[in-house]
Amino acid sequence: MINAILVFNNHGKPRLVRFYQHLAEEVQQQIIRDTFHLVLKRDDHICNFLECGSLFGGSDYKLIYRHYATLYFVFCVDSSESELGILDLIQVFVETLDKCFENVCELDLIFHMDKVHHILQEMVIGGMVLETNMNEIVAQVEAQGKLEKAEVSSDAAAVPHGSDRPWAARGWPVGTEVGVGGYPGVPRLCLLSPRDGTGDIPAQRCWSGVQGAARGSGSLVTVHEPRPVKV
Repeated sequence: MINAILVFNNHGKPRLVRFYQHLAEEVQQQIIRDTFHLVLKRDDHICNFLECGSLFGGSDYKLIYRHYATLYFVFCVDSSESELGILDLIQVFVETLDKCFENVCELDLIFHMDKVHHILQEMVIGGMVLETNMNEIVAQVEAQGKLEKAEVSSDAAAVPHGSDRPWAARGWPVGTEVGVGGYPGVPRLCLLSPRDGTGDIPAQRCWSGVQGAARGSGSLVTVHEPRPVKV
């Protein structure tokens, strides 16, 4: 079984952390630090396996890792897993990332964390290996991406063009924050006033910016000073 999957850079900054057993936050942070120090002091030409029983409180745990450019990919597994099999799994994971992001780099893991986790979930669930075929994994990720784009497009088209109160057609209560993609609860573009429905910027201008961003062809609108609220 895979107990943890860790990805961190050459300075020990975590870029992907997934534990498959319940551990306190303090314990997880300590494991990340100790794992980094263990793999950092190893030369590139020596074995990629090492014992790590002290990290998880057992004698049959191992760290299996690969070092790519600025990133370490580390899998902590028990004795039931094959070391060479996990090395191949790491290679498949990295090649899948590279195919999905086109020459993947550390910044992709930072700014597209949701997609990275989705790729990992297509491969490993609950600590068990689910899929190792890169083409199957990429196909599932691309299908999910197309579905998300279709949902955004249909959501943006649901409101008649030129509506002066587009949030009302969406069923959003007054006071809802509206942001990129036109969904509540994401980075703010405008805030509907609880009194008269006005926003920090003119409502129609704000909505046009949201629609443009949802279509992928617009840009964020500039937020001006709040308009006076009519009493």
